[in-house]
Amino acid sequence: MRVAFYTLGCKLNQAETESLANRFSKAGFQLVTPGDGADIYIANTCTVTHIADRKSRHWLRLARRRNPRALIIATGCYAQRNRQDLAPLADFVVDNKEKEHLLTLTQTLSLEKRGLSKVETKQCQILAATIRTRSLIKIQDGCHSPCTYCIVPKVRPHEYSLPASQIIDEVKQKVVLGYKEVVLTGTKVGSYRDAVLSASEGSSTDLRDLVQGILTSTGIERLRLSSLQPSEISSKFLALWQDERLCRHFHLALQSGSEPVLQRMRRSYSLDQHQRTVNLIKEKIPGVAITTDIMVGFPGESDEEFEQSYSFCQQAAFANIHVFPFSPRPETAAAGMPEQIKDKVKQERNQRMLELSRSSRRRFCEQFLGQAMPVLWEKETGPGSGKYSGLTGNYIRVFAHSEKPLSNEITPVKLVEFHNQGMWGELVNENPG
Repeated sequence: MRVAFYTLGCKLNQAETESLANRFSKAGFQLVTPGDGADIYIANTCTVTHIADRKSRHWLRLARRRNPRALIIATGCYAQRNRQDLAPLADFVVDNKEKEHLLTLTQTLSLEKRGLSKVETKQCQILAATIRTRSLIKIQDGCHSPCTYCIVPKVRPHEYSLPASQIIDEVKQKVVLGYKEVVLTGTKVGSYRDAVLSASEGSSTDLRDLVQGILTSTGIERLRLSSLQPSEISSKFLALWQDERLCRHFHLALQSGSEPVLQRMRRSYSLDQHQRTVNLIKEKIPGVAITTDIMVGFPGESDEEFEQSYSFCQQAAFANIHVFPFSPRPETAAAGMPEQIKDKVKQERNQRMLELSRSSRRRFCEQFLGQAMPVLWEKETGPGSGKYSGLTGNYIRVFAHSEKPLSNEITPVKLVEFHNQGMWGELVNENPG
């Protein structure tokens, strides 16, 4: 049986899809890309914006066209929020609470319903295109934060953390499988607490302890963290970055650089706290990349408040800014707020912020011109092209030519010019031609 996965949304969704794909592979399913044609299509959906909803529905329709007889399954946050929307497009809708049992459900219910034989367990070779380079590992799930615009607490309401011992064992397994980098991800990574590991001491293991445990107990070559909040970062936490295996990259979601807008969003920090955290990180970790998220067009956002947000981002000198317009989500406080911003205004503000993002990224990259930096190469950008793409530890996208295969190798590269929103590099110690 051939199964194709499609993932929308956050790194947590990506980590969950990766885990599901591994289980399906071990159970004897052949993993294929959606374009290769499949007997089963599984969409891990997102519902953070109306655009994510639309993309999820589009993919399910496309899967049905690709193989009308295929089994179509929708899971994830959109499935959790509104299964009725997806029911006409999928044979089964599996919410987040049932996602962990998706393999069993597929084997014992879905396949039988469609008259397909149960797949026998066997070893399956994953497609060569799936290169073991970077793996996302879920360490935490759920959110109780009362942000007025966010649907996540509705679709992932139960906060919990996975045991540190389980996470460390999973990192060890990834190393054995050949992964060079692991990304720790979750809904609120910084709220990680493992009460099991230190129960005898009457205290819980936090994110700092977990990271220290991974660095001490595993041979992973790179460890990266997903999004954190300013209150979760301290000098003691940053001291861990003395170990060069920790990637010099922090994602601090800002959402708005205007204090009144932040307050209407009910974010858990002030602009001053965010700025002090940015300054502390840059002071403790030279060459660090700090990226962020910015929402434009939040209800009531005046021209002055947008300019405040633009100016804050400009002065903060982020390495990259993920920009997106406000999208009202059902059952959130912001959806019913007065002074909803017109789409045309949102688009104009979105475009200005995107231009700032591009210029900020270029300024960050160009400060490393002439330097040699280690790059984890992901894949050849085109079959037989000899052009490879990879990432530095501080999240600079690097491109280079090589006569020999580079995928899943970490090599030093001299950065020579800005290229394609990243940098063009020359391999160190490689003979020209």
